Amino acid sequence: MSSLKLLKGWLLDVYPSNLGEMTVWIIAENGERVKLVDKFQPKIYVSGRISDLSKLTTQLAVSKSLAKWRYVRKYADFMENKKTKVLEVTITDCRRISHFVRKLLKSSGCKKLRFHNVDIPYAQAYFYDRDVFPLASVGVTIQGDRLAYWLLESVESVNYALPPLRLMAMQIEIAKKKAIPNFNDPIGVITLRSNRESIVIDDAKEDEKILRTVEAIREKDPDIIFTRGGDSFLFPYLAHRALLNEILNGLILGRERIPLKAEKKCGTTFFSYGRAYFKAPMRRLRGRIHIDEKNTFIYSACGLDGLIEVSRTCRFPLHRASRASIGTIMSSLQLYQATKDDILIPWKKQEPETFKSAWELLVADRGGFIFEPRLGIHDGVAEVDFSSMYPTLMAKQNISAETVLCKCCPDSKLRVPELGYNVCEKREGIVPRTLKMILRKRAAYKRLRNEAEDAKKRQIYNHRQNALKWILVTCFGYLGYKNARFGKVDAHIAVCAFAREALLEAVRIAEERGFEIVHGIVDSLWLKKENTLPKEHVDLCRVVSKKIGVQLNVEGRYRWIVFLPSRTYVDVPVLNRYYGVFDSGEIKVRGIEAVRRDTPPFIREAQMDMIRVLAKAQDSKGFLNRIPESLEILRGYLENLKDINVDFQDLIISKRLSMNPDNYVHDVFQAIAARQLMKEGIEISGGQTVRYLITDAGNRRPSKRVKAAELINDENLFDVEKYMDMLILAGASIISQFKYTEEAIKNQLVYGEKQMVLSTIPTIT
Repeated sequence: MSSLKLLKGWLLDVYPSNLGEMTVWIIAENGERVKLVDKFQPKIYVSGRISDLSKLTTQLAVSKSLAKWRYVRKYADFMENKKTKVLEVTITDCRRISHFVRKLLKSSGCKKLRFHNVDIPYAQAYFYDRDVFPLASVGVTIQGDRLAYWLLESVESVNYALPPLRLMAMQIEIAKKKAIPNFNDPIGVITLRSNRESIVIDDAKEDEKILRTVEAIREKDPDIIFTRGGDSFLFPYLAHRALLNEILNGLILGRERIPLKAEKKCGTTFFSYGRAYFKAPMRRLRGRIHIDEKNTFIYSACGLDGLIEVSRTCRFPLHRASRASIGTIMSSLQLYQATKDDILIPWKKQEPETFKSAWELLVADRGGFIFEPRLGIHDGVAEVDFSSMYPTLMAKQNISAETVLCKCCPDSKLRVPELGYNVCEKREGIVPRTLKMILRKRAAYKRLRNEAEDAKKRQIYNHRQNALKWILVTCFGYLGYKNARFGKVDAHIAVCAFAREALLEAVRIAEERGFEIVHGIVDSLWLKKENTLPKEHVDLCRVVSKKIGVQLNVEGRYRWIVFLPSRTYVDVPVLNRYYGVFDSGEIKVRGIEAVRRDTPPFIREAQMDMIRVLAKAQDSKGFLNRIPESLEILRGYLENLKDINVDFQDLIISKRLSMNPDNYVHDVFQAIAARQLMKEGIEISGGQTVRYLITDAGNRRPSKRVKAAELINDENLFDVEKYMDMLILAGASIISQFKYTEEAIKNQLVYGEKQMVLSTIPTIT
């Protein structure tokens, strides 16, 4: 590789190419997209008895995967505060690591050894080793067969400049022959949108459409291509059509001369916090970033600005960050920190939870503190929230897997409340070190957002701080996750203990100042005090923040707020089920149908319209006087249902499958709809979301009860009575505390009408 003068630009993409090499794409300052190649041979580590390591070196001599080895001193056990002698093995190519380790494990002499830094994804390992991150502003030169980087900005920067990224959205309309498109249907229209320009490709043979698409992408040369369903269907479909037209080798959408593969990969179903999720396989475009808007969380929640922020901060590739869970992204920052601190990353976690007696478990495993809400409506309630309470406590109290119950500080003065666990005083944990940067950056973004006069800048700062918020929200749960590299249940328990102490201290201070606790949950309190002034709330927050060391803020003061009961047990309050209106007029709702993902839009809007009428009231008395008016709103929605004056799309229900459709014992609606799709040749797995219309809820034949949204046509019926019942239930759920039960509302608005009404869906023009 020849020498290169200093190239300044932004790091866009990294991936393995030839043996022992990584391809790097730079967006240069002059706008050129530059491809560079860097020699990269990753290192793994082996720890154990020196005699066993010595025997291992004799086997390494004959391995083709080995570049070199040597002994070094590292923290082999991150729970111990001392370095030990380990074997550092340099591998010829990052893709040979798993094969190399598996081969070693087959030999009997390696069973007592522990392997480290084995399964770090390739691009992340490269970022850690070169100390760079995605879209970092860098200077690059070529020194022999390696690249030398100079960072021109810090990863902690909040005012960084990004290159003018070229964005393109790709859409394919399929000339489907049935209700659901499949790989045998020909391409209809291909539309490419970039910089307010649209390229429509529709007046040609199918092979010409594909090749013209390839040429248009090559000419526009986008950095990021957006699709909807590119991972799960669009790209595999396009590749299949290219294969049938014998032009698969010409289907090149990335910057490398590598055709899109026609393979049909299966997605994966996984469980998190008791829920099933589905992730479609990733379709990679080398040299470009492909973002599937139907297979991404962070992009959907925080936009491109938020996606770039977490990718930079956590040193996680952009294309993977768009698809990965927040926990996976956040753990990358911990892996980087460990690498910089000479802490080896365990391949297979072996740190067990500390043994506890039944009594110790009862005391320790209690979670956050709560005060049950007082049912009904309340006037003048103020809501105060701790800002990033759990991550702040983790950073402030040095809570990490290796610091709680550490062996080096048994007499530590820093103790966990109630439990008495010692916390290390000699070293700062990996988790607190990573959290402090995120807390600082998020606080800076919130300040910049509040100070910004330009609306576009406010939005950018808000997206960035919101993305970091998700990292902070996840860090606590990940601390107790059994597979987290630097997690431990004892540390998770310790955070809960500190949080309980903090909330109780806040309550004590509030009550001393004459406030009544109406509700409290983990890091939020709802306080009531007659004739209170806004200054009193601010003063309370200032005193509590200083005492506890965690910022307490006033979320707002409600004109009125209603705390709702359980549907099943009408006298039992639910912690997170309420609605109210702030003095500013802003409405806040939690736990009701309007914020549930499985509520049809028609019913969601009906409930919110009822609340908007109630929100005009200044107090509880006015609220009660406006209930009849809200019922008239509900009556109007019921009349629209009976008169079929509703778009069937607004009645579609979305449900996530908790398991594969064939594993359902009962014929629940989502399972029936999923089976209908499977009969049409669509692959459905647990964790995917199924959309359906209720057609005849009481029909003896399960297949007649619902219809999958993709299969609906003008001849389908929808069950008016079932939707009316759902609508009345949604209305009753917000005013049942005031004697307006489901039965009472039905008698008043429907006059006891029982006959099922079915109607055909009107044609949508």
